[in-house]
Amino acid sequence: MTEYADSLRSVLVRKINKAERDLSQLKLDYCRFVFGLSHRTRVIVDGRQYQVRSVDVDSMERLENDQFGKPQITGVLLDGNLKPVAAEPVDLGREWTVG
Repeated sequence: MTEYADSLRSVLVRKINKAERDLSQLKLDYCRFVFGLSHRTRVIVDGRQYQVRSVDVDSMERLENDQFGKPQITGVLLDGNLKPVAAEPVDLGREWTVG
């Protein structure tokens, strides 16, 4: 490849990486403002409270109305005093509500 092609490829890769980071951040903002969801939010799954540990923004599906569906999340189970029961997060899927 020519020096120009190498330089152009490098610039395009940097731009693509930046666009992917920006898109992930926008999806996290969407989760925070639309769903009330962020890292450490308490959610309810099957009547039990969990604390969110991670949000998989890549799992968000585009709906027919051009909005996004809930992301898959992981979290740790909380006891009655809202303290984590275990250190290892578990997959909570998409069937959660902010609590």
